[in-house]
Amino acid sequence: MEIIDELIGLIVPIAICVVLPVMIVWLISRRLINADNKRTEVLIEAIKSNAGIDADKLAEAFHKPRLSDVEILNRRLLYGCVWTLLGVMSGISAIIFACTEPWSNIHNPLMLFCGLCLAIGIGFLIVYFVSRRIVLGNSEKKD
Repeated sequence: MEIIDELIGLIVPIAICVVLPVMIVWLISRRLINADNKRTEVLIEAIKSNAGIDADKLAEAFHKPRLSDVEILNRRLLYGCVWTLLGVMSGISAIIFACTEPWSNIHNPLMLFCGLCLAIGIGFLIVYFVSRRIVLGNSEKKD
């Protein structure tokens, strides 16, 4: 019975750490490959039928829509604000836990989480402000 418990204790972490990520990657890549195959079949049928359809325009219609520079900037600003606020709130929570329950060690992981979230959020905000200058500079040159 102990051997079975040890075996289960070994199989569960391997399944979670190895099999689960491999399955997720396989499912996502299979979905992307199937979508590409369907687009290819539609293009081949359109070319075979030769019904006066411009294959180049049809191929462009099947491409994923590309985000504009302003949409990318807005997304970076959103992510930066969300991550920074998450870091600030977890820092405040850690300080409150440290002041109210000094014998509790729950504030240590919260401070680590706070630092991680703040680093990610500030990184997004830095990229937003730097790339905003570049995008606005490029749009002024076009006008």
